[in-house]
Amino acid sequence: MAARVPRDDGEPEGEVLRADEQLVVQLVPMRRRHLRAVLRIEAQVYPRPWSLSLFMSELALRATRAYYVARVRGGVVGYCGLMLSGDDGHVTTIAVDPVWHRHGVGTRLLLNIARVAANKGARNLTLEVRVSNKPAQALYYRFGFHPAGIRKNYYVETNEDALVMWAKDIDTDAYERRLAGIESTLSGSTIFDEPRS
Repeated sequence: MAARVPRDDGEPEGEVLRADEQLVVQLVPMRRRHLRAVLRIEAQVYPRPWSLSLFMSELALRATRAYYVARVRGGVVGYCGLMLSGDDGHVTTIAVDPVWHRHGVGTRLLLNIARVAANKGARNLTLEVRVSNKPAQALYYRFGFHPAGIRKNYYVETNEDALVMWAKDIDTDAYERRLAGIESTLSGSTIFDEPRS
């Protein structure tokens, strides 16, 4: 499967990742320069996308937020965010360009966020997911998330309920072994632009 890789500014480069080429995903902290590409993906995957100003305000909250982008050949192909509050980390957003689904990009982003959360003192991790989004739920189950309740009409644009999921004890050796096991199943390689601690 070939995929076009957009540049950070959102414009396509025209380069194609060949089916026989090893995937190299670079995870870097989200910066303002990434936002054009992030907003392009946001508009493709969410019925009510976040605005530029919302992303900018989230990035400004450095003490309690952590946002990352996944890049392939310098182009943004996915992103995720984390909000920290006491012992809990909340996955605020996670999205992958539809062209890059089933390449392990979302898995890499979630691996990174889970480790960042634990390194910053979180003991638990939570998120909301559409009740109809079974592929995302399957990914979250792999990470030890379990249903904890329903938020009725959480997604107002479609009147769809959200399934609230929690992963407990993410600061334990057992959870790190779970993450290492998930990581071992990924093909290609992941490069981190900064230490995750």
